[in-house]
Amino acid sequence: MQVIRKQQGFTLIELMIVVAIIGILAAIAIPAYQDYTIRSKVTEGLTAVGAAKTSVGDAWNSLGQFPADQAEAGLAPLADYDTTANGGFVVSMTYANVSATSGSLTVVFDGTGLGIAANDDLVFVGSSTTAGGISWDCNQATAGGSLDPKYRPANCR
Repeated sequence: MQVIRKQQGFTLIELMIVVAIIGILAAIAIPAYQDYTIRSKVTEGLTAVGAAKTSVGDAWNSLGQFPADQAEAGLAPLADYDTTANGGFVVSMTYANVSATSGSLTVVFDGTGLGIAANDDLVFVGSSTTAGGISWDCNQATAGGSLDPKYRPANCR
């Protein structure tokens, strides 16, 4: 009587297929994760913009129009801007008056700290609405800014 031995373990080809599948998944996951980390760091800069939007809105309410400059908007001068706030990924934030009914906030990011191009920026354009408020737009097509769309917050793409 012949004894049939049952195979145990995996063959070399099966192990190679598993390693290849893991390699393909890693090749897809690593760039997606890098984009995610840059987006999360860019989001930190939006905290500073949120406070600036409030300050510009307060000035707009009291003046009846957009402030003329950064000082009238109640924002710190550019030289006094705290670059260590928000994780140190924001180089500067500036306000500019576009017209009596419009103004813009520009956030410039530290490219080396984020892994993006040097001095990429995100521009928020505020416009007065008929309801008596301010509407902020940060879409690259309408507001501008050099930050790559894949790194922008979802509402700014």
